[in-house]
Amino acid sequence: MEAKQYKVNKVSDYVWEIPASEKEGMQAPARIYASEKLFKEMDSGVFEQITNVACLPGIVQHALAMPDAHWGYGSPVGGVAAFDLENGVISPGMIGFDICCSMRLITTNLTAEEVQPKIKPLVNELFDKIPVGVGKKGFVNLNKSQFVEVMETGVKWCIDNGYGWKEDIDRIEEHGCIKGADHNKVSEKAIQRGMNQLGTLGSGNHYLEVQLVKASEIYDEKIAKAFGINTPNQIVVMIHCGSRGFGHQVATDYLNTFEPAMRKYGITVKDRQLACAPFSSQEGKDYFAAMACAANNAYSNKQIINHQVRKCFETIFGKTAEEMEMRITYDVAHNIAKIEEHEIEGKKKKVLVHRKGATRAFGPGHEELWGEYKKYGQPVIVGGSMETGSFLLVGTETAMKETFGSTLHGSGRTMSRTKAKKMVRGDKLQKEMEQHGIYVKAASYSGLAEEAGLAYKPISEVVEAVHNSGISKKVVGLKPIGNIKG
Repeated sequence: MEAKQYKVNKVSDYVWEIPASEKEGMQAPARIYASEKLFKEMDSGVFEQITNVACLPGIVQHALAMPDAHWGYGSPVGGVAAFDLENGVISPGMIGFDICCSMRLITTNLTAEEVQPKIKPLVNELFDKIPVGVGKKGFVNLNKSQFVEVMETGVKWCIDNGYGWKEDIDRIEEHGCIKGADHNKVSEKAIQRGMNQLGTLGSGNHYLEVQLVKASEIYDEKIAKAFGINTPNQIVVMIHCGSRGFGHQVATDYLNTFEPAMRKYGITVKDRQLACAPFSSQEGKDYFAAMACAANNAYSNKQIINHQVRKCFETIFGKTAEEMEMRITYDVAHNIAKIEEHEIEGKKKKVLVHRKGATRAFGPGHEELWGEYKKYGQPVIVGGSMETGSFLLVGTETAMKETFGSTLHGSGRTMSRTKAKKMVRGDKLQKEMEQHGIYVKAASYSGLAEEAGLAYKPISEVVEAVHNSGISKKVVGLKPIGNIKG
């Protein structure tokens, strides 16, 4: 098959491969996970960018694109690549500017019958207590030494300071702290940008959504119960945000550092947006340490929001968060690089896995999982558009064998924000959504228009692609009833 000028071999109904011979400099083939329909509709930037990723030094096995993949900065959003620790590189373009942007799911024992009559005051309270939009400041005022603690210890700082429950830390990827963080590798400018942003949602596609579980969308009852979803019409809360301006500044700083580093180490790339440095170099190690600081900040940002969500529910429903059983199901990152052990050519090997707009999906029994996660596989939280719904999936052994334990992260855009704003009026969209049973409050109508459902791939199609390919498994579908966004 020909696709966007590249010859593509069909590996299976859901896996497509561009051979390494298709572009000069490719060190490995590029594989795309998608149904035939999604594959044919994928924008040309995905093919160009994922083959550029395949040219990076030290890449192992394959460069991968998930079914939600679309054109991004350097790498497609929805890209995955693993690199040799000695001979490979680390690249901010393969991680993303919003470092550790992630999804968190909180369950409750409330039902739609209890929540829907109060959805407007609930959403209004959430909108009032959780700052949304560009440049917003949080209510947690930190001095520099406190922020250093956040950068290096992550969610532990939040719990120690009363922003959450002790059990929360065991319901977050990496227990809410990536090891190796070093604040000395973070610029003063990044620290100043991040210090006052804890507990803020930001803008773009970030949101906080109140959702319900329908009986028809519980696909695996046993795993759903293990993850805290016990009944039809149960209410859950999903949070999507990251490291805000702090992570953006870290990425910007090191992209500037890596330009001269590439000359120093004799590295050339197909696209300067994929600027990189050897992972084993000082520059590479410094960026990893700074990236870990941004990740820990992102987990902490989400934890403060989580705390505020519980407080808002308490205000509206007159019960304690404990009485409403507002427990975290999981928090999983989708813009990150991690040192992980995977089977490469039949041997266990530690590699640096980059996931940009892609989620970790470790299968049952993995040594890095614990409790129910180890028994069933790691929860995978997939955000859809605010009009269509989202999904809770679980990681699989197939993902471990084929995709470095990775899967999709969301719907994936089909058009630019500029085009969406030309096609949709935010005020009209808000009214239409309310007519469909979704009450939304946004910082601006233009921001709302950017995130209209028509700007995204159908969530059910992209989820079916990963489910049918075996790299993750459907557990529960979730429908929005209330939403706040920047």
